[in-house]
Amino acid sequence: MTERIFIANRGEIAVRIIEACDRLGFETVLGVSSADRQTLGARRATRTVVIGGPRPTDSYLNADAVLQAAISTGCTALHPGYGFLSENPDFATKCAENGIVFIGPSPEALRALGDKLTARALAESVGVPVSAGGTATSAAEVHELAESIGYPVLVKAAHGGGGRGMKLVESAADLEEAWSLASSEAESAFGNGTVFLERFVTDAKHVEVQILGDRHGNRIHLGERECSVQFRYQKVVEEAPCAALPEETRTLLHASALKIAVALDYVGLGTVEFLYDVDRDELAFLEVNPRVQVEHPVTEAVTGVDLVREQILATLGHPLEITQEGISLAGHAIECRITAQDPDKALAPSPGRVTRWRPSVAGGTRLDTHIYEGYLFPPYYDALMGKQIVWAADRDSAIKRMEGVLENFVIEGLTTSLPLLRRIMAHPDYRSNAVTTHWLNHELAQEVR
Repeated sequence: MTERIFIANRGEIAVRIIEACDRLGFETVLGVSSADRQTLGARRATRTVVIGGPRPTDSYLNADAVLQAAISTGCTALHPGYGFLSENPDFATKCAENGIVFIGPSPEALRALGDKLTARALAESVGVPVSAGGTATSAAEVHELAESIGYPVLVKAAHGGGGRGMKLVESAADLEEAWSLASSEAESAFGNGTVFLERFVTDAKHVEVQILGDRHGNRIHLGERECSVQFRYQKVVEEAPCAALPEETRTLLHASALKIAVALDYVGLGTVEFLYDVDRDELAFLEVNPRVQVEHPVTEAVTGVDLVREQILATLGHPLEITQEGISLAGHAIECRITAQDPDKALAPSPGRVTRWRPSVAGGTRLDTHIYEGYLFPPYYDALMGKQIVWAADRDSAIKRMEGVLENFVIEGLTTSLPLLRRIMAHPDYRSNAVTTHWLNHELAQEVR
């Protein structure tokens, strides 16, 4: 019997999943909002069904509507992509109760990872390094904890992400207000106001390890990525591998990620995220993202592994055909996220109709996108238009190749982040690999004054 996969997502990741299913010979049913009936994914899927109105709460976040669409179209499995319902343990449970394989980790793993405090405790229990931090139940305890950690500290939401429920605190005078604001923001965004404190690393690189597991006890890693170029905790440029890591630290990074994968009995594709303190040469566990990541193509470029294909097969019960010894990394890959945002207005959204779409066709490149000329980019969703990926023998060559690709990429009809991406590639800090997680915030703040 041919597998039929329901895709509960949109944009470039929906197209990417359809392509992987096509190569496997699987049928696809794409659930779309009423605003997404003319997307590239809708044109490519075996079948498309409308699951609700344009707003995410009426469609992609409507778990009952998504599940009913999957059941009524006879799907055997459901791929949630990233965002939306991809990390919702209750939805994963409902899928299982209705005989549909949720292409992701178990509901138990999702619950454990949905709470950053629980995930942090898990990391500590298996000897994975974490930054100084913890939670508190009173103002006095919060101040005592902050003093023991040392300022500056970061107040973080225990649930959710994307920078919401996160506040930087430079001194004790601002701590209580930041704690209260972060908790209120977290409650509003995620329905849970639990927050905690963590040491703030001024000069940190964001590094993450790609993990893959099956239902037969096999766990592997596929190297690391660096995602330090980010604006307000949203990633802008990613690359693989992280050229700044000493080899001993890289070995610890990979081993730590595998310890967590084993402890979770992890099935499918996931990413274990860390901060790397450049000055101290120290790693600190951040969280596990239990899904396919936006930046997965750079890992595919340096390993030659189709991660989405492996994710689907592993979750459906197939044993991994890849061993750790069989993974080798070659060259360097960079991904630039092209978005419908205005770099001159602190990356404010800029939806509209794409009147001209002319990507570069240079060799050693890949473009993951759902955009075509004439497409009306809607205002309801993430601003991501596409991911431009390049590969070359080394980092300097990859930067040079990306510069050429971005220079020849033409988009008209709406404002995009292309000018910003070109500036990043040309900047001496990026070229020398000196950027940290706060670098772009500073650079953009300087430009919009």
